[in-house]
Amino acid sequence: MVTLYGVFTNHYSANGPSRCLLLELLDISVSELLLHSSNQGCSMWMIQHCARDVLEALAFLHHKGYVHADLKPRNILWSAEEECFKLIDFGLSFKEGNQDVKYIQTDGYRAPEAELQNCLAQAGLQSETECTSAVDLWSLGIVLLEMFSGMKLKHTVQSQEWKTNSSAIIDRIFASEGVVNSAIPAYHLRDLIKRYRSIFDNWCLKMCSACTYACLHKEAFTAAFPAHILEDIKEECQKYGPVVSLLIPKENPGKGQVFVEYANAGDSKAAQKMLTGKIFDGKFVVATFYPLSAYKRGYLYQNLL
Repeated sequence: MVTLYGVFTNHYSANGPSRCLLLELLDISVSELLLHSSNQGCSMWMIQHCARDVLEALAFLHHKGYVHADLKPRNILWSAEEECFKLIDFGLSFKEGNQDVKYIQTDGYRAPEAELQNCLAQAGLQSETECTSAVDLWSLGIVLLEMFSGMKLKHTVQSQEWKTNSSAIIDRIFASEGVVNSAIPAYHLRDLIKRYRSIFDNWCLKMCSACTYACLHKEAFTAAFPAHILEDIKEECQKYGPVVSLLIPKENPGKGQVFVEYANAGDSKAAQKMLTGKIFDGKFVVATFYPLSAYKRGYLYQNLL
């Protein structure tokens, strides 16, 4: 999340003293990235990167008992200094179980129960239930869908077709020929977004958020390969030096990727040279270097080949 450096009071405001927040300077927003994509959508590694960063922010926020309540592309900014996306604008945030704001979330990213709550408030009626942290997950699903499609989906998610069969619309977006193919299988992202949607279709509003975060980290972007394959790869890689860690992300149809961390740069260079050109499990191996800092933080772009 965005870093707060300090708070001060501006005594010279035209409307009287006002409290000011001193925040870190961030760069481009996801909204601007979508604008620059010319309706082509963002790359899968960027979507993955954004999803992981925002989920980390939400995991922390929800663990503390707070709901962001205004998750949208404009409120997700890139930090060039820390190489991650950050969540900003907590003006509508509230403590779960003590909601003091009735009109939450922005049109196009508003969860069904928040929409119902807003309608009741406009009619002067009191909602029986308050919104939970699940509304943030709904918004994130829409943000990821927009990043993939390159389209603003405000009118789509407000349509009757979305309300009756949003799953078909999601399938249609992912089947579009206009979507650029990626090294990361798009159906993993599609299934993740459908999970967010199903939370509300089934009115399972008390679903454990931790399970949803795990869905992204463990199911959508990693896989448990058979132990013997992992051991065979590790045995081959250890011929060139001690292997500190080894990770096999969920492979693409007909392709596979392995991230190997060696104890030192010399061993890594030797492995890169010797492994390239080998045939392993019937596949031609191409080895290249990957930023250790990104690997350590779990950012597996998977944009090679």
